[in-house]
Amino acid sequence: MPTYLVLWNWTEQGIRNFKESPKRVEAFRQLVEKNGGKLPWFFYTMGKYDGAAIVEAPSDEAFLKIALGLGSLGNVRTTTLKAWPPTEMGKVINQMQHPATFDSQKRNLVLTVA
Repeated sequence: MPTYLVLWNWTEQGIRNFKESPKRVEAFRQLVEKNGGKLPWFFYTMGKYDGAAIVEAPSDEAFLKIALGLGSLGNVRTTTLKAWPPTEMGKVINQMQHPATFDSQKRNLVLTVA
């Protein structure tokens, strides 16, 4: 199942109502599951982002429904990264004949995919 790393920050509304946050996390989990996904990790963080979550969803379209549903509540703004575990990345790498070559005369990178 595709994996997404969701980095989030509270909006002004979200931080004003921070005491409701545990309930909102559970509502987010239900939204993810309603769309066929899983929420294996959810963290509050310190630093550039107020939190991070790992979401597994059956497709990009399913994840988009999750992201739009979350965003429409107005409590957080998100940055999403699609993620691949090492085993999946290994499959992609193994499909490549030569990862890349540089054509110095044309000054461009040439990728060859099997």
